[in-house]
Amino acid sequence: MRPRRSCLAVPGSNPRFLEKAQGLPADQVFLDLEDACAPLAKEGARHTIVDALNNGDWTGKTTVVRVNDWTTHWTYRDVITVVEGAGPNLDCIMLPKVQDAQQVIALDLLLTQIEKTMGFEVGRIGIEAQIENAKGLVNVDEIAAASPRLETIIFGPADFMASINMKSLVVGEQPPGYPADAYHYILMRILMAARAHDLQAIDGPYLQIKNVDGYKEVAGRAAALGFDGKWVLHPGQVEAANEVFSPSQDDYDHAELILDAYDWCTSEAGGKKGSAMLGDEMIDEASRKMALVIAGKGRAAGMTRTSKFEIPEA
Repeated sequence: MRPRRSCLAVPGSNPRFLEKAQGLPADQVFLDLEDACAPLAKEGARHTIVDALNNGDWTGKTTVVRVNDWTTHWTYRDVITVVEGAGPNLDCIMLPKVQDAQQVIALDLLLTQIEKTMGFEVGRIGIEAQIENAKGLVNVDEIAAASPRLETIIFGPADFMASINMKSLVVGEQPPGYPADAYHYILMRILMAARAHDLQAIDGPYLQIKNVDGYKEVAGRAAALGFDGKWVLHPGQVEAANEVFSPSQDDYDHAELILDAYDWCTSEAGGKKGSAMLGDEMIDEASRKMALVIAGKGRAAGMTRTSKFEIPEA
């Protein structure tokens, strides 16, 4: 899976921001044709994005374009212009306000037609589905299973809060009067659907862009549940996202040691045992699966081990 600890939103109509984004250490950059573009700017932004994808340096980043949702008249032309113009330099299309599986299937079909027409590799461009209202959440299992192109399910908190009449104007913060985490069910629902279909789960934006501590707190809740990353709206949030959604050095080292120790103890040389001791800790197949998750996140983040497994003395 592609690393998506930090998913940077960039207005597709702003060439200066598009250029600056190329130098930021975000795992993913999505060039936005939806909310970040005024209606009168959308058509021109399509061509600005094509130029940026073809002529910019996006090395090391997953490149995504967020098109407008299917209830608008812009969507089909967004997809055609961007994919025909810059398909080889595009990793995914993000579809906002997804409400049912048919909307994902329609995008898949359109992408396939463009790829065949243009001679591109069919199926290479992925889809990211954004859940932004109650209907989308109710149908999230069917949405997650709708297409083999799907790579992520994304929570869109602002529109979602409005759709359920949540009593708050601060996106990402807890509404007043509720003593628990008002987003817990929503996040877990998205996470379960994503994991059941081997997809990544991404948390949405935190709009108080100068409050980095607040960002870390909200991101930390999503990371604790198992989310893979979170949107960033400002360069100051990128480092925070990369930190929160990466394992600590100690946890990464420990996970790699568990994998090495388990491989050894189940081998011929290690006695073909189903479990073993790593220091004072007993490890088994379940330990290996948990360690794979942490080690995978660390490897995706480019972390380097600082410890080495030593074969225990007989």
